[in-house]
Amino acid sequence: MSQRLGDTSLAFARAWHHVDARERVLGRLARSIAVTLMGKHKPIYDQAVDAGDYVVVTNASHIAVTGRKADQKLYRHHTMYPGGLKEITYKTMLQKKPEEIIRSAVSGMLPKNRLRDRRLNRLKIFPGAEHPYEQKWVYG
Repeated sequence: MSQRLGDTSLAFARAWHHVDARERVLGRLARSIAVTLMGKHKPIYDQAVDAGDYVVVTNASHIAVTGRKADQKLYRHHTMYPGGLKEITYKTMLQKKPEEIIRSAVSGMLPKNRLRDRRLNRLKIFPGAEHPYEQKWVYG
C-alpha cells in the first residue's frame, strides 16, 4: 500500500495561518508570508497550481524595518493624470495605512502571473490585534 499523499482533497485543503507582525522585520516577514500563500511549504507544491493557504497578519502597525529605510523608503503610485506621480514616505504610510506596507512587500515577492491576485486575496492584514476570523490556526 502506498503512503503517497497525492492529489487528494486533504492535500489541497487550505489551512489558516496567524502571524503576529509586532517587531518583525518587514522583508523577512513578507518572504515567509509569500511562501505560505504560494503553498511552497506543502509537499504537493506545483508552480502552476494554486494550493496555498490563508494568512492572517495582526499588529501590522508595529512592523519594523532595518537600516535607514524608515526615513528613506518611498511608496509610489500614479493617479493616471498627467503629472500624477505621488510619493508617500514609509513613516506616513505606517501612520495612515500600515496594512498596505505589508501587502506591497508580499506582492513584490509573489510571482508575476495570473495567480498573483488570487493569492493576495487570501492575505488578511489588520493594524491591531483584533480580527474577525476564528481561531483555527495551524501555528501561532
